[in-house]
Amino acid sequence: MTKVAVAAPSSAALEAGLAVVADGGNAVDAAVAASIAAMCTEPGIVSLMGGAYVNIWPADGSPVVIDGNVEMPGRGADASRFGQGIRLVATQYGGGITIGAGHGSVANSGAVQALSRAVEMHGQVPWSVAVEPSERICREGFAVGASSAFYLGIVRETLFGADPEAHAMVTGPDGHALRAGEVVKNSDLADILELLAAQGPSLFTSGAVGRVLVEEMERHGGLLTRDDLLAYEAVERQPTMRRLGDWTVALNPPPSVGGPMLAVMLHELAARGPAWSWTDIIDIQRQVLSYRLSVHDRSPDLLADGHALLEAVERHGLAGLPTSASTAHVSAADSDGTACSITMSSGYGAGVAIPGTGILLNNALGEPELNRRGLHALMPGTRLASNMAPTTARHDAGGCLAIGSPGADRITTALLQVLGPALLRGVDIEEAIEAPRLHVRFREDGEPAVEHERHPAIAAATEARGLARYEYPSRHMYFGGVGAAQLDGQELFAAADSRREGAVGVAS
Repeated sequence: MTKVAVAAPSSAALEAGLAVVADGGNAVDAAVAASIAAMCTEPGIVSLMGGAYVNIWPADGSPVVIDGNVEMPGRGADASRFGQGIRLVATQYGGGITIGAGHGSVANSGAVQALSRAVEMHGQVPWSVAVEPSERICREGFAVGASSAFYLGIVRETLFGADPEAHAMVTGPDGHALRAGEVVKNSDLADILELLAAQGPSLFTSGAVGRVLVEEMERHGGLLTRDDLLAYEAVERQPTMRRLGDWTVALNPPPSVGGPMLAVMLHELAARGPAWSWTDIIDIQRQVLSYRLSVHDRSPDLLADGHALLEAVERHGLAGLPTSASTAHVSAADSDGTACSITMSSGYGAGVAIPGTGILLNNALGEPELNRRGLHALMPGTRLASNMAPTTARHDAGGCLAIGSPGADRITTALLQVLGPALLRGVDIEEAIEAPRLHVRFREDGEPAVEHERHPAIAAATEARGLARYEYPSRHMYFGGVGAAQLDGQELFAAADSRREGAVGVAS
């Protein structure tokens, strides 16, 4: 009987993943089930109408990444609809940001298509079995997570107040903001999940949910069309591969931004040898993130620019570089040696729901960091930029690892600081996850500053480089929430970052 270790963002997601294992599922089935549950029980954080990347390294085959990221809509839409349908919402989240919300901020989603494809390709149970736990959880009730409660406490009125149905989904029965641990139900979504289990992703494209969604878009000035829904395909991509010590690592490839950035950072860290320091971490982040800011964040062709970045660094190191939002993650590994890593996102949320479904929509077209070229500037069908970097790895002796993190542009820097010690120095994965972290952020004036958790060596390295710094007094969710599942010899275990709410378990 296959045993599976799961690291999930909540107890509800873990419950769904382990339930599928009890029904005969493997690491892929467990990760998919947990991801579906997360998208159904983390309102404001992730949604079924978002994007996802699924990184799978099967025990008996080569790794693959299934790209289910959101894409630019607008196929067949009248030109007058472009640039419309968005309202700006100023929030205090993340130190104060302004996002685009409303129907015009909604991108074409692909998360469900990617998860379905993963189960079809590498799962051991039917799609309906992977969906069923989430239906039951939504119908019987689930505890609101700390991340959702925190975020909704800031944006409930400003972001969701314009849509009564969406507002009701993020509000308690007596009108209060949802509290962490409060048990809520979503019976409308449970009914939709029952249909999704039977019909598959077509429910959201040519089926009833897709039809209602298109009607809402036409009524409220959104860009998403029926042609967009029917044209979307989850794409199988060959991962970017790297050697780190005794490990081979499979990373999210272009057109993702997060995967290539992480690949470059890890490549350079390995080149500096086992004696690398906090100064090296700062220098690597500073150079790579500066390149991203100047090139990738404004790129018209992320696929070409991503491969160009990888080729330049392989030839010349970092000297070859030109100068000038919310997520959830699930990791699973099984006793057969299969690893599955899934990162999903729906941005900050559009603040609107699909009527009668219990589903909140993404605002990927309104995320400022993903649309630096301007509002609705991409061609319909173009995959949007993404920080997501779900990663799998295999040891020369046969063990495997699935790992990833939420955290916007801190995803890559968090994973750099976990994978570096774990794979290059042999540090225990749990110890590597709990170690202090830093992140190089570029201020509005273009100058870098180091944000870090309290540690004297980080402070000294920052001051030695003459950089401004901001110190967090303790571990903080700003620096990600890494989740990992690993098969090490015969031992199977999972680890969750104490910086964010998480849940781990092993079942057979």
